[in-house]
Amino acid sequence: MNILPNGLAEHCTGEATTLCRCWKLIRRDGVVLGFTDHDRELAFDGTSFLPSGGLSATTLEQRTGLGADSQQVNGVLQSESITAADIRADRYDGARMELWVVNWSLPQERFLDRVLHIDAITEQDGIFRAELVGQSAVLDRTAGRRFARRCDANLGDARCGVNLEPFTLQTTIAAVKSASLLAVGDAAAFPSGWFRGGLLRFVSGAQTGLEMEIAEHLLSGSLASLNMWKPLAELPETGDQVELVAGCDKRFATCRTRFANSINFRGFPHIPGNDAALGYASSFTGMDGGVIVP
Repeated sequence: MNILPNGLAEHCTGEATTLCRCWKLIRRDGVVLGFTDHDRELAFDGTSFLPSGGLSATTLEQRTGLGADSQQVNGVLQSESITAADIRADRYDGARMELWVVNWSLPQERFLDRVLHIDAITEQDGIFRAELVGQSAVLDRTAGRRFARRCDANLGDARCGVNLEPFTLQTTIAAVKSASLLAVGDAAAFPSGWFRGGLLRFVSGAQTGLEMEIAEHLLSGSLASLNMWKPLAELPETGDQVELVAGCDKRFATCRTRFANSINFRGFPHIPGNDAALGYASSFTGMDGGVIVP
């Protein structure tokens, strides 16, 4: 239950109120945007809330128990705030959205109504639609570990423990062949396939901070061709600086031979597969109880 601050509670008991709603959007890269349904700009907590006549929100659907609350926000794209290129680049996925009720005549009288997160955002014909979910949506996510042959850690995280520096390449864009195919230079030190399944991170240019997953990596001389899983919303410039991080297919053999990190392998490579579980004893198969992965 929300408890109104004393000043705002007193204001709400009057014959007329000067209330509006403000939306504070905090992206994962730290960018903060503010919007309000008031006709003038408001500011508090270091954030400016711009009037957005094209922004509207549906009624929040609240559920009893542990069901996830949901709401949809629709609006007209504004080039100085939310852009189609940023949406296509997934910069808003997982962003935090704070919904404030504010006395626009005295902005210090306000309260935080609820906190939501962007579950999905789409854009079509200049209109964006953001699906927001409540904090309880976290309970719908898979938690804990699964027993599987492949590793369930992310390369370089605390559970993996690999130092990524020897497996990272700092380089520049040498050619832009298409929205999903780039060429980078100074890549002869890493063989073909080294960055397959890895990350390309832009460290300069208009795409700074954007991360893309690499689908394929082919080396030709000192140039490496990188095919992205998703096309870029905006083409980079030749000379933009990027950082490439090696890929990992989560197999025990890769962990042992490429990263020398078998001691930290977070999978279960000796688990028998379906063929072993459903098979039967035979003189033609090895049933000596030995390990599956040498």
